[in-house]
Amino acid sequence: MPGHFEPLPGGGATVALDDVEISIIRSLAVQLLELIGPGPAEDAGGDPLAELFAEGPSEPPADPVLRRLFPDAYTDPEQEPADPAEAEERRAHSAEFRRYTENDLRAGKRENALAVIRTLDQLASSAEGGEAVLKLSPERSRQWLSALNDLRLAIGSRLEISDEEDTDPLYRLPDEDPRKPMVLAYLWLGGLQETLVSTLMP
Repeated sequence: MPGHFEPLPGGGATVALDDVEISIIRSLAVQLLELIGPGPAEDAGGDPLAELFAEGPSEPPADPVLRRLFPDAYTDPEQEPADPAEAEERRAHSAEFRRYTENDLRAGKRENALAVIRTLDQLASSAEGGEAVLKLSPERSRQWLSALNDLRLAIGSRLEISDEEDTDPLYRLPDEDPRKPMVLAYLWLGGLQETLVSTLMP
């Protein structure tokens, strides 16, 4: 079981993690939370009505990682329409879609990252000096899967990976390359993600 998820009888998933692995995943999840930022209610001092009626941003994020996590719905920088009017129409549609959906998307990603942190905090005390067995319900498994995907998207953006075919050169990086720890985390999270997906398949 070490290093990959296995299905639990009756649903859910389990994996053995040591204290170093727990620390790495937790640290990455905390960094993701910081990157996503607080919700509208937190910005407004905890007023729930502020979150209910707040509109999201209409422009794509400046940070490339956030652009990867919250892409435009109707535009693709690599496939810009030749017709300027069509391009402008797509940008307008993307802005409107982002304004009404990004806050909810951010909230969902925050909640998934928090679910990872909370389950790891419960597990950490039993993993000191060894391994602890993490057991996830089906609902928690889906939250973990979404969070692992977001973590890989974030790391992949920093490594300038646009698709999985770009990973081949990463396997050949020398140990002294400063990107090596990030690459190892990216590949390791990919293994966790892949095996977690398999536990959710009927």
